[in-house]
Amino acid sequence: MSIHINAQPDDVAESILLPGDPLRAKFIADEFLDGAACFNEVRGMLGFTGTVAGTRVSVMGTGMGVPSHSIYVHELIAEYGVKRLIRVGTCGALQSHLGLGDVILAIAASTNSHINRLRFHGMDFAPAADFELLLSVRESAIAAGIPVNVGTVLTSDTFYDDDPEAWKLWAAHGVLAVEMETAGLYTLAAKFGVQALSILTVSDSLVSHAAATAKEREQSFTQMVELALDTLPVRSE
Repeated sequence: MSIHINAQPDDVAESILLPGDPLRAKFIADEFLDGAACFNEVRGMLGFTGTVAGTRVSVMGTGMGVPSHSIYVHELIAEYGVKRLIRVGTCGALQSHLGLGDVILAIAASTNSHINRLRFHGMDFAPAADFELLLSVRESAIAAGIPVNVGTVLTSDTFYDDDPEAWKLWAAHGVLAVEMETAGLYTLAAKFGVQALSILTVSDSLVSHAAATAKEREQSFTQMVELALDTLPVRSE
């Protein structure tokens, strides 16, 4: 057991999907995993382990923002030996060609968070995805005929920005979308030498102001889950 995860060491698989919303974790467990059993309910952050094609896979919510996400990722890696972590989350599009439901594979994450500045004594660290996972998911998407957008994202500490035009600076430099966790995930994966990737679905657009409903965010964005599960069972435990 760790401080925030009430599970035994063998309750969590080496491969895990990480939605922000714990209810999306439950939906994924119910719809995609065979024999899923709940391993965590602490603070309502639901976690489940089941199987996909005979291989154990876990899924767990991480909450919103780098601090919450990083607590769970740190404990999953350091205390439970997780080796492959795929964030399956939502994001806000910063480019006009991206619409609701479009899938993004995050190569790297810019951020306005100061967590890495604290970690690296004021210097900048470039949090990047695991290339093997990224390439594997992209190949799976091509094989399945699922269009994906590959590029950088912004991990932001603020959801409601006082400057409504601030996103345009990032958009002008080619950043595809904004979300709140990827930089934390990629940094911890680098620290511990494990694999990580963020697969994101556009749930709203800062360009067009279109937005999905809460129910759609929880249960409708399944392509990213399918791509993640097609990649995670790379070997049996």
